[in-house]
Amino acid sequence: MEANQKINCNVSSCKYNNREKGKCILESIQVEPIQGRETAQPDESMCASYKNLNH
Repeated sequence: MEANQKINCNVSSCKYNNREKGKCILESIQVEPIQGRETAQPDESMCASYKNLNH
């Protein structure tokens, strides 16, 4: 993994989203496929590291 990799975050309901910097405050994320989607397109995956602000 490159030392200068960045994770951007546009999901304001995720508690790891830093709105001021427009980045996730996690050092890494876990990406998983959505069950039943086998399109080979980006929308077939989701961030498994997502945590709702309310939890």
